Amino acid sequence: MKQTIIKISFLVSAIVMLGSCSKKIDDAFLNPNATTRVPVETLLPGIIGNMVGSSSAQGSSYGTAYDGLYIGRYVNFWATNSTNYQYDRLSGATGASDLFGSVWAMHYYGMGQNLGRMIDWAAEEEKWDYVGVGHAIRAWSWYTLTTSYGEAILKQAFDPNRLVFDYDSQEEMFAEVRRQCHLALVNLNRTDGAVSQTNLALGDQYFNGGDVNKWKKFVYAVLARSFHLTNKANYTTDMADSVIAYTALAITNNADNAVAKFANSGISGTSNFYGQLRNNAGLLRQTRFIADLMSGAGSMFAGVFDPRAPYIIRENTNGTYKGVRLVKGTDGLSTNDQPRNFWGGIFSSTSTAATDGRYIFQNGAPYPIITAAEVAFMRAEAFWYKGDKASALTAYTSGINLSFDMLTGTPEYQNVIPSALQMTPAAKAAYLASSTIVPTANNLTLSHIMLQKYISQYGFGMQITWVDLRRYHYTDLDPVTGNQVYADFTLPTGSDLYPNNNGKWPYRCRPRYNSEFLYNIAALDLVGGRQLDYHTKEQWFSQP
Repeated sequence: MKQTIIKISFLVSAIVMLGSCSKKIDDAFLNPNATTRVPVETLLPGIIGNMVGSSSAQGSSYGTAYDGLYIGRYVNFWATNSTNYQYDRLSGATGASDLFGSVWAMHYYGMGQNLGRMIDWAAEEEKWDYVGVGHAIRAWSWYTLTTSYGEAILKQAFDPNRLVFDYDSQEEMFAEVRRQCHLALVNLNRTDGAVSQTNLALGDQYFNGGDVNKWKKFVYAVLARSFHLTNKANYTTDMADSVIAYTALAITNNADNAVAKFANSGISGTSNFYGQLRNNAGLLRQTRFIADLMSGAGSMFAGVFDPRAPYIIRENTNGTYKGVRLVKGTDGLSTNDQPRNFWGGIFSSTSTAATDGRYIFQNGAPYPIITAAEVAFMRAEAFWYKGDKASALTAYTSGINLSFDMLTGTPEYQNVIPSALQMTPAAKAAYLASSTIVPTANNLTLSHIMLQKYISQYGFGMQITWVDLRRYHYTDLDPVTGNQVYADFTLPTGSDLYPNNNGKWPYRCRPRYNSEFLYNIAALDLVGGRQLDYHTKEQWFSQP
């Protein structure tokens, strides 16, 4: 992490000035190193913007969406419309590339000191709701950072007197996530001082609209995530109970979903990262894995068509749902079976000209950060591990319903679907009535839960889906079925993997090049960060 220090010298000679003249010069030539105090209401929009992607003079697209272009390949959301692409081969960042460094930049720079100052200034002004929101975002950001990179800078972070920084353990950062969550709740529960829903909404217009209760539920969801460490020895005796308790207090209906919204005023900074205007998704094509999962061609939900398919993936010119494979491209698909791009163009086109974007692939479409469906599936998984299959089934079924209802209940998602492809109550009921989809409680498996969660997170939930896949080491077996938890999930192997991987799959991102590899090399070397296969080193959170 780089701290920028600006040193400017002035030579002033033979100048005589009166007090009023001095005041004018002081105003005109402010100390460039001094902190400029601004209203906290003006800081929060940019901080929230970083959760998806924001830009500055020092770089662009800090946030989850840009890294998501590449993590989306790790989790088999999508691949390119050609073969042998480096990141389809599961490469990490190479050379001087800043790819996979956007979340790092989001946390330390994009939010960074701005978030700290907002918290401090809001406390001075007794705007406890802004203080609480600041800690809530910091908790979410710490979790997102450490599950992306593993070891990172905690204790010395944001210290303006340092030029180099030591790395801390992931276990310490998980503890910090929880500490920040509890600080958030303390302040969000305050009603004294200058707390005001109307005033909070000024800075929170495009996220929770100033609703403190939604922010509390967001915090409880982050707390639940922080305890959802299924490979730890004390998960079933301790942590699962925390997940169950916190998910009960978290986001439980779609009205409370934590969703980033966009003004969509015709300029890139106000539009969705995956929309037509920003043109970042032109190379992306859905994979065979998601297409088979939803079309009924896969082994887990065989023969059952998912009516959500037209909403989140694309039909081909035959009107069916097919996908590509990482590295292998179309892999023998006929021209008419090749999936359209996410803006409705033909498979080979990277253009936005078709402008038939659906789901998150529209300029003004909302971009979910945490949803009620995710919380429900997290709850289902915790109950399953506790052996309470009846409660697990209830939460599992709720997760599917919430996923359906988020799509049909969001105008930007629902209104662009051709009428013939829109979900009907009958189609939804038929899907849920299938014992292949909703079995009896005793027959509910981890595969059911994790694959339905995968569908519900498709397109936007790359980071949390990657957390899930790494918890199951991509191909761990379901203890009930003896098959993979993620049935039919495959990743490149052998010569299809990028050579730097040394035959292994990715478990972390490399820290951002334009800070750690230029200014913080000694600390980076202590964690092995310059090793070519560093991105394949397993993290603490997925280990026993």
